[in-house]
Amino acid sequence: MTVTAPAPAPAGAGPGRLYRVAGLDISLTGTGIATAGGTIRVPTKGRRNDSLAARRNRIKLIADVVVTKVGDVDLAAVEGPVSYSQPGGSTWDRAGLWWQVVDRLIGRGIPVAVVPPTCRAKYATGHGGARKAAVMEAAQRRYGAILGSDDEADAVILRAMGLHFLGQPLAEVPPGHGVALASCQWPDLLDDFKGETR
Repeated sequence: MTVTAPAPAPAGAGPGRLYRVAGLDISLTGTGIATAGGTIRVPTKGRRNDSLAARRNRIKLIADVVVTKVGDVDLAAVEGPVSYSQPGGSTWDRAGLWWQVVDRLIGRGIPVAVVPPTCRAKYATGHGGARKAAVMEAAQRRYGAILGSDDEADAVILRAMGLHFLGQPLAEVPPGHGVALASCQWPDLLDDFKGETR
């Protein structure tokens, strides 16, 4: 569902119950993953003339690694697809990877939130059009994260947004940043919060 304001935390949330949230910046070249255990980047390489089988194997490998690294969480906050009206890039392969990861997460009973790239940038910096470097600087400053790539920085922000939605923000953010939560697609955790049964 799409919410118009940050939702209250599900019943049972509070200082004694820390939610497990993963942030995922899904990419063919370097998927960023942020969990309570830290951040990692899953890099892969491909070529424009790769066979269909090679492309399929690459997508499967990335999805396998990502879902394994995410583990058992209460919520996965995933960056939404970029605009495919823009030329360039491996449009079908990116879309296929995105759906592979999301399908596997949902198939395991993990609620998935979809965060538009502009909302991720706005939550981090206050500006929806902020560049990757600004998002990375904000993630390092606000959360004290030591990050090796902007993919990991994006994942940290996505995880922070998921925790904020659940009522347990990693750090205080200005109101102008927090409004970015309202334009994300959040799963309906209030009626059926999966984390409470684990």
